Amino acid sequence: MNVMCREIRHPQNEEFQEVPFMRARLSLGAVISFGTAGILLLMTPFPAAAHHAFAAEFDANKPVKFIGATVTKVMLTNPHSWIYVDVVTPDGKTENWAIEAGSPNILMRRGVTKDTVKVGSKINVDGYQSKDGSHRANGRDLTLPNGQQLFLGSSGGEGAPYEVQRPGVDVK
Repeated sequence: MNVMCREIRHPQNEEFQEVPFMRARLSLGAVISFGTAGILLLMTPFPAAAHHAFAAEFDANKPVKFIGATVTKVMLTNPHSWIYVDVVTPDGKTENWAIEAGSPNILMRRGVTKDTVKVGSKINVDGYQSKDGSHRANGRDLTLPNGQQLFLGSSGGEGAPYEVQRPGVDVK
């Protein structure tokens, strides 16, 4: 059996000795380098895996449709953006609903930007209510005051449309 070896010099007696690689000792510098790298790897923050599925929070059998809802707040945040709207109920009361949408990056590619949905504007929203019955919904479609319809990124119900026209690119 041919074993790969290397020579190691002993400073005390100026002799060389062949030592198999597997038996070679690591220098103090190598130990410190590997130890530091290991500690840094353990300290590296990794994103939390707390993302949820549509069915975990929303009910595809509870569709909601808000016509003429007034936008009260827009939060383009990761992992989901939120559009808050005031909705007038049939008995005349006003309810504030939180509409969950896709990430800012997905919304931007679909035509939704901070300038598209403005506080105070009247919009139409189609989506699916939360399972707990609260005033939260997963948004599917958003219709702007000019009639333009945009997809909000819902994965429930019918899912994403096959093709979404982009304002300024596909639609003038």
